[in-house]
Amino acid sequence: MAKRRPSGDGMVRKREDGRWEGRIVVGHKEGGDPIFQYVLAPTQKALLAKLHQNIEIFRDVELCGDSRMTLAQWLGRWLDEYAALRLRESTMSGYRVYAEQYIKPHLGDKKMNSITPADIQRMYTKLKKEGRVREHPKYGRALSVGTVRRIHTMLHRAMADAVRAHIIPRNPTEGLTLPRADSPAKRVLTDRELNKFMEVIKADPIWHDFFYTELTTGLRRGEICGLQWQDFEAGAGTLQINRTLHRKANGGFETGETKTGRGKRKILLPDSTANLLRERQKTILGKWIFPNPFKPEQPISPDAAYRRLKALLCEAGIMANIPFHGLRHTFATHALASGVDAKTLSGILGHTDAAFTLNTYTHVTGDMQRQASAIVGGFMEDIFGKELKPWQNAENGGTEAST
Repeated sequence: MAKRRPSGDGMVRKREDGRWEGRIVVGHKEGGDPIFQYVLAPTQKALLAKLHQNIEIFRDVELCGDSRMTLAQWLGRWLDEYAALRLRESTMSGYRVYAEQYIKPHLGDKKMNSITPADIQRMYTKLKKEGRVREHPKYGRALSVGTVRRIHTMLHRAMADAVRAHIIPRNPTEGLTLPRADSPAKRVLTDRELNKFMEVIKADPIWHDFFYTELTTGLRRGEICGLQWQDFEAGAGTLQINRTLHRKANGGFETGETKTGRGKRKILLPDSTANLLRERQKTILGKWIFPNPFKPEQPISPDAAYRRLKALLCEAGIMANIPFHGLRHTFATHALASGVDAKTLSGILGHTDAAFTLNTYTHVTGDMQRQASAIVGGFMEDIFGKELKPWQNAENGGTEAST
């Protein structure tokens, strides 16, 4: 058997058309034959510069024969053999749409080992400007920022797995500039609206317990619909969040892992909620805490829960378009405003960390900062008097402090 040439070993030559060509070994096929990466340049000096750049990129890299496949071929394999093992069906369905409608038309025919960060950056820019498949009456052909960022998340995962599979040397999606995500103000129920909503659900014997539990725990829709009696510890008054419920593409439901690793959590229920579930446990048979009222062997459908929420909001005279997640935001907002610290709330909500919780609810923390400022201001006035505040305005004779 011929001696294997090490990856990074290269050669240069002048072609008959006058251009210079270089190649380096970047891996080997199953039979041992080398896999070459070719570089072209108009002069020998320019070629050597490109060649040295490629040698650095492929240093200590041993690619396999699949490095010559196209991005379209890899995405097909990745979705079937990698993503399908760890992603829920609804996410897989979205990823297939992203691959077919957005990525493959732009870069699908390009070889995996020749895709550059610049190629992907150009694709994101074009998608943002004119990537929408069907023209929207308001936004035209422009694709939303959120969709572009989700496409990036998918492609980043696919390329990371390609690196681990020795198909490409580096992940070309690293370090790209993504369009800034717009963070619209989260719509939550005000105190007045919350009181009206609570009055309405009191008159609904089927849905009262469901929405009362939601408003006092802030569970995600799939989490509350997937609750089982084995998750409830009546004596301790705790609830274990172990799963999420979601609809299958072909109908029916299935349970899966929580949204994040921190999603699996045990929360201490308010006394009122714990007592409500204790009483409910005496009358509700079957394994689901909130079963389908017409098919008790099945859980409440997340879609049915959202439809009922809209009807109850309308009945309460709350006409704003509040998604089901708005109840989770309502719980979190009122919890923070009531003095629950961010770390504790992060654990209740199943967030990755307290920083994420604070960033998500900056509108609340801003109000809390103003309250704190007023308290501190009053305290300092008592000590120094109204005209001698430490932050006295310069035009009133004060001087700026330096830090």
